[in-house]
Amino acid sequence: MKRKSIFTALLTGVALLSLSSCNGMLDDIYDIPQESTPDGYGFLPSGDATASGKVCIDATDYKKWTYIDFRNKVCHTTEIGEDSTDAAPAEWDIAVHRYDTKTNGASVCETDENVLGKPLPAGAVFAEDVYTTDRIATDMSGMMDGNILYASSYYNEVLSRWLDVDTSNMPPAYTLSGRVYIVKLKDGRHIGLKLSDFMNPAGIKGHMTIDYYIYPQAEQGILIMNNP
Repeated sequence: MKRKSIFTALLTGVALLSLSSCNGMLDDIYDIPQESTPDGYGFLPSGDATASGKVCIDATDYKKWTYIDFRNKVCHTTEIGEDSTDAAPAEWDIAVHRYDTKTNGASVCETDENVLGKPLPAGAVFAEDVYTTDRIATDMSGMMDGNILYASSYYNEVLSRWLDVDTSNMPPAYTLSGRVYIVKLKDGRHIGLKLSDFMNPAGIKGHMTIDYYIYPQAEQGILIMNNP
């Protein structure tokens, strides 16, 4: 009886360990959002309160856009869906859905730089947003059956390159580009952006850390002359 009890306990332990491992694998495959605390999100304090810093957002929810306003340093989240009555805020520069992005009438250039604040090379090409009906996923629960629900929206293909998600194998492979992206806003301002992380310390994906640099007015003029 004693041996049988020990054997049963060992089997139970192995089963629980296997179940735990499977849950972890499925979480990675489906990339399921988990509950998180809002503490520490938004624009973080920095030495230079106007020109540069970090903004952290919780983009784990597939049914939300997070709008970022670099002038007023505020973030605003809205629901996605036909039944949603949420509207975009009056002022915003870029918006993030998971790892996807769109802009408020801006255009974006991908540079070869990995350090913010460097001058933009002459002749850089800026890309405006495009309208898409099959890029902004709002429901991934049927992914393994090829059934994914999408929302129609504008989308910036260039800025969204800041993170590559390769789903050719499971679990997906996530690769940060490490590059600086210049956003040319419709009012003439230029902002440099770099995605420095897409996970929180617990390894939960969708927690975005964005480094930014707001070009001074003198440099704004140079950028505009180089890139009409």
